[in-house]
Amino acid sequence: MIGDVLISSIICNNLRNAYPDAQIDYLVYQATTPVLQGNSTIDNIILFQEKHRKSKKELLRLALQIRANQYDLLIDAYSKLESWLLVLCSGAKRKISYEKWGRTFLYTDTVPLEKTLKTNLGLAIERRLSLLEPLGLKQKIDPFPKLFVTDFENQEAQAILHTNGVRKDRKIVMISLLGSETIKTYPLDYMAKVVDTIPDNQNVSILFNYFPKQIQEAKFIYDSCKTTTQEKIYFNVLGGDLRGFIALMNQCDLIIGNDGGAINMAKALQKPTFIIFSPWIEKKIWATFEDGKQHVAVHLNDYKPELFVSVSEKELKKNSLSLYQKFEPDLFKEQVVLFLKSNL
Repeated sequence: MIGDVLISSIICNNLRNAYPDAQIDYLVYQATTPVLQGNSTIDNIILFQEKHRKSKKELLRLALQIRANQYDLLIDAYSKLESWLLVLCSGAKRKISYEKWGRTFLYTDTVPLEKTLKTNLGLAIERRLSLLEPLGLKQKIDPFPKLFVTDFENQEAQAILHTNGVRKDRKIVMISLLGSETIKTYPLDYMAKVVDTIPDNQNVSILFNYFPKQIQEAKFIYDSCKTTTQEKIYFNVLGGDLRGFIALMNQCDLIIGNDGGAINMAKALQKPTFIIFSPWIEKKIWATFEDGKQHVAVHLNDYKPELFVSVSEKELKKNSLSLYQKFEPDLFKEQVVLFLKSNL
């Protein structure tokens, strides 16, 4: 997913700092490559395509292609079935990944998959950085993912805002309306109330982030907002593609909404973020850089911890929709107001 690829790119960034003359290649899903555009720490992007997922023959062909590159070092930040064959066939002299039962024989070095936070970086970042520990790097570690936007892309985004009449005298707030799936999406009627909170407290312009296929859900939220809120929403301002969205996000002042790729891209652009987590997602993993001011994250567990006592992740996932209904916007409304005040 986009968030995983963007966050894992910090491995490439730090390897480049440590080994400036090395060839550093990155294997990713094809659809995620826009978040790597302009990242000079990566020499080659190797694509994992749908055919590799569907065909064992194609997956083996990719494994042999990787083997032919004769890598000195392979870091497996994925460590799941699809990567095991690639690791096994790679021929790399050194192979690093997480300690997981039954697969340590694949690697020369393994590190614990940490369960406890040590900093406010979030486990998603702490775990990636732990994969560099066996190398004993002397250089200072940079934990921040980065996105690169060209001048032309910025100009195009500014032109879109101008064409759609987005006022320049207001700050711009992006709303991450929808998660990647229903069980990662804050209830639509609740989200409308969150959106209403924003212009009630700040004179802003509001952009909605959604895919064209999600327009019905986005329209439901828009229609559920107050008329005074609707007047400040520019519903049809969308990037034509992922790079277009990144450039539009770069024009915004902050983002509020569901956890997901949009939030992670905003952080990489150094934008303040307010995340509403799904009840079944572990906040400590993806609440990266949370400081209570510039990066704020809320989870039902913060307000009703009794609902999570002795409940497995599987049960939380199964009951996520009913748990979402208990995550009423009023629980964190004051935090939204404070976040807006601090960052606008």
